[in-house]
Amino acid sequence: MELRYLVSFLAVAEELHFGRAARRLHMAQPPLSQQIRQLEKELGVQLFERNTRSVRLTSAGEAFVRPVQQTLQNLEWATRTVKAAGRGEYGRVTIGFAGASSHESLPLLTRAVRAAHPGLELVLQGQTYANAALARVADGSLDLGFVRLPITRLNVEARVIGEEELVVAVPSDDPAAKAKFVDLEDLAEEPFVSFPANAGSSVREATVRACEEVGFTPRIVQEAPDSYTILALVAAGVGVTLTLTSCQHIQQTGLVYRPLAGPGVRLQAALAWRRDNPSAALRTVLEIAEEALPTPVRKDV
Repeated sequence: MELRYLVSFLAVAEELHFGRAARRLHMAQPPLSQQIRQLEKELGVQLFERNTRSVRLTSAGEAFVRPVQQTLQNLEWATRTVKAAGRGEYGRVTIGFAGASSHESLPLLTRAVRAAHPGLELVLQGQTYANAALARVADGSLDLGFVRLPITRLNVEARVIGEEELVVAVPSDDPAAKAKFVDLEDLAEEPFVSFPANAGSSVREATVRACEEVGFTPRIVQEAPDSYTILALVAAGVGVTLTLTSCQHIQQTGLVYRPLAGPGVRLQAALAWRRDNPSAALRTVLEIAEEALPTPVRKDV
């Protein structure tokens, strides 16, 4: 059964006049009559009672009107949906992030996307540390990742959305809590709390690298999967940690943050995506992110 037969049937059923229906469809009346006869032949029923003066729907024709209307409405909806998906207004985008350090940027992005295109589905995957997010973007299992520079994957593009520094978090009764700035080498004998090894945490990597640059390897006595738990352990006196300035909103009794002495250790936050990802929905999210999470202007001092 051809779609044009259904369109012709509905026009005649609504006009109850072949001439008006033909004009509505921008066609001649004889081809329209031929289509209706062909449709009746395929269905094996008479849809219209017609004579030289009037056209009426038969009982079979009346029963056929509503299903045809629904079919054509569904087709129109499907067509609009497919076109919208091609423009990136519908679809699914998977985003990897790691909790506390994304507590400001992630909501800004998700709210902007949902306000602009409610049909876009964002699948958020937490506890996806920066290096792990980069690897998953590269292998195609994530569309978009909150990562840290540098980018080491040739097939991945990235855009900087922020810059942070490492700060020291110590128990409030630790001697370092009384200092205005903390020399990293003064923590050489301290126990550390950090993210799990081999979990893809850029903060853990930066912690180890910064400590080794001043002459010691941090003695990590306990690991935890997120910044909230790590800082709770610090507040409990288990050890100290290096964390990001973006995590300083986490305030607990017994927890003190102090900046590092010297030039500090800076980490750039970025959004990363696979260069050859064909998703129109991803492109839409990236366009929205340009406004929601603009690249900061670097201020050299």
